[in-house]
Amino acid sequence: MAARGWVAAWRDTLAELLRDKGALLLIVLAPVFYGFFYPWPYATEVLQRVPVAIVDLDHSSLSRQIVRYADASPDLRVAMVAGDEETARQAMWRGEIEGYALLTRDLRRNVLRGRPAPVVVSTNGSYALYNKAVMTGFTAVIGTVSAGVEIAQRTARGQGRAQAMAGRSPVGVSAVALYNPTGGYGSYVVPAVALIIMQQTLLMGVAMLAGTWAEAGRLRAPAAVWLGRVLAFSTAGLFAGLVYFGWIFWLQDYPRGGNPLGALVLLLCYAPAVSVAGALLGAWLRDREQALQVWLFTSLPIAFLSGFAWPVESLPPVLQAVRWIFPSTAGIDASLRLNQMGAPLADVAGSLSWLAAWALAGFAALVWWMRPREPGTLRGNVRSA
Repeated sequence: MAARGWVAAWRDTLAELLRDKGALLLIVLAPVFYGFFYPWPYATEVLQRVPVAIVDLDHSSLSRQIVRYADASPDLRVAMVAGDEETARQAMWRGEIEGYALLTRDLRRNVLRGRPAPVVVSTNGSYALYNKAVMTGFTAVIGTVSAGVEIAQRTARGQGRAQAMAGRSPVGVSAVALYNPTGGYGSYVVPAVALIIMQQTLLMGVAMLAGTWAEAGRLRAPAAVWLGRVLAFSTAGLFAGLVYFGWIFWLQDYPRGGNPLGALVLLLCYAPAVSVAGALLGAWLRDREQALQVWLFTSLPIAFLSGFAWPVESLPPVLQAVRWIFPSTAGIDASLRLNQMGAPLADVAGSLSWLAAWALAGFAALVWWMRPREPGTLRGNVRSA
């Protein structure tokens, strides 16, 4: 009897979800839409050819070589060569360039005499990615030119070119990115934000439908009915997760497939936890529109609290504890390890256990809170629901 009850509730909830345009848009269509729209601005992955200026006060062959090397750099595009620093500074204020390098007077003379010849780089610190590209580009350019000068000086003293190059850099460094080979911003941010998108859309859709039940006096129900409802919402959440992990990540060519079976286990824990959270939110608000209004603006704080965009160790101790309230915290941690790094299930057992505990504890609280009242008090409770 109980089995037929939760199966019927699961079937009825899915049918109601398909009929409710608002809930259908949030739970099913929005994740798919965001899966294509959100990664689009990051399609180029790596920021290249950032416009910069070079203030050349030396007017020597060395300064002209720096200009040529800077314009050949994949990170930089020399938009102007200025004769004074104020011109470059005003161009940066107008947004024409994102930074400039100052080549001081007597630059070549100081280099040839072995004196310090600093190159000052000024950037627009308002945009972290622009700032990084400008600093990295100019650092590489100045380093390359400096290496060429030193190798030329060593060969002039009688060393062979191979010996001079080995003496210039006796210890080599080879950097290999294991889990983000392109070093792209999209490959860094989208796989993590995908879990937040799945959480926010599913949670708001469930809360909206629960608000509809509250307004119609159908919110209170036996445990078997709530089990069918949560399983129906989890089915929709599992569909969205499979779309991301199995299709969108492949279509956008993001790192993926490290542990497919583990990713499936993650979704089986993540979708019920988020569904229960949405049902609890809807039972608390008991209003269809408020569920969307209250939760719509929480995405950015949740992203910062999750620990992928901002170091967890830098958060205040209170926020380090509060962030585990959201299923996305454990979900992002497990997803990045399983999908991108290919970690075994044992390495994410803590996160998966937390999600399972969240789902079970939340479901128990939901069943107890939304249990049908005694017949003598049913009428008043339905009105309050």
